[in-house]
Amino acid sequence: MKILETDRLILRHQTPADLESLWALYCDPDVRKYIPDAPRTHDEARKELEWHMNGHPRRPELGLWATIHKETGRFIGRCGLLPWTIDQREEVEVAYLLAQAYWGQGLGTETAQAIARYGFEELHLSRLICMIEPENHASVKVARNIGMVLEKEMEDELGPYLLFSTAKGDRNASQTISS
Repeated sequence: MKILETDRLILRHQTPADLESLWALYCDPDVRKYIPDAPRTHDEARKELEWHMNGHPRRPELGLWATIHKETGRFIGRCGLLPWTIDQREEVEVAYLLAQAYWGQGLGTETAQAIARYGFEELHLSRLICMIEPENHASVKVARNIGMVLEKEMEDELGPYLLFSTAKGDRNASQTISS
């Protein structure tokens, strides 16, 4: 089921047929470099896919979605919205992960903009975040490109991360997301 579409991508619910492509993403050390909780085995990738096939189990309108390249019809990543509780506050993260062959083409920003717009306009969320490892300069750039600002540096059981955020109606986010 299609969730949203951009000029070059379709984001839809994942299906069992996506498993091998998803697992191939996680097998690329450069792709998984900044995802400390990424699946380490084929079985873990399968469980993650099944967990998100119908949206996030706690919040079905959220989840990780298959990212399909329109021109080729190929599965090139998994992106979406993930619920978190941070400092006793319910948050929703804009998440994006693309195959290395598609880096440097603006697809990360295109995807993140569409996801943020969907979160604000369709789901009526009031705030969105990105949790990014400090060395992940490409994801920091994407977060800034969609109008997010660095809120604070944090650390959890997986290590340090930067918390970027934007709220519905923020001037930077509104200009960036609507374009």
